Amino acid sequence: MSAPEIVLASGSASRRALLAAAGVEVEAVKPLVDEDAAKAAMRGEGVSVRDQAMHLAELKAMKVSSSRPGLVIGGDQMLALGDRAFDKPADMAGAADHLRALSGQAHTLETALVIAENGQPIWRHLARPRLTMRPLSESFIEQYLDAVGEDVLSTVGAYQLEGLGAQLFTSIEGDYFSILGLPLLPLLDYLRTRGALPA
Repeated sequence: MSAPEIVLASGSASRRALLAAAGVEVEAVKPLVDEDAAKAAMRGEGVSVRDQAMHLAELKAMKVSSSRPGLVIGGDQMLALGDRAFDKPADMAGAADHLRALSGQAHTLETALVIAENGQPIWRHLARPRLTMRPLSESFIEQYLDAVGEDVLSTVGAYQLEGLGAQLFTSIEGDYFSILGLPLLPLLDYLRTRGALPA
């Protein structure tokens, strides 16, 4: 019996890169999901940030899986500061606002993965790394954003831990891969149990 195909229901370059670096060949298919409308509806109903991330991951996986064979991976990551959800900043002024709000605070990255097969979810995982940001001065925020540029607009917290973003934090609890948006180790474990990767 041949190994099931692995499909990544995402346009995320970082998730693709993490899988490729781990030797996992995937076909990436961007799901046609209106994330903004889904988030607005869930927030209107008072859905927790954690459940919003899980729902969006499932929505993406099921959307692609309904028309594609194989194991379809959907992922989503949302930043929770208390009950407040942060989305990716729209522009550099928004990125600065994010950093001001997170300065001196601990926040959680709700990092959800769902695998769907034949249009149905068959596996779920939620990682919840917690990051504590040091107090940031206005001059540091300005210098940091000038140095990293618009790449920060692709991340929910306006930081990239794998680069200069490491300078923002005093402590981190949780899995490095999950902070980057993909709980890689539990995902690899599940793919091995399904015969999609060699055991």
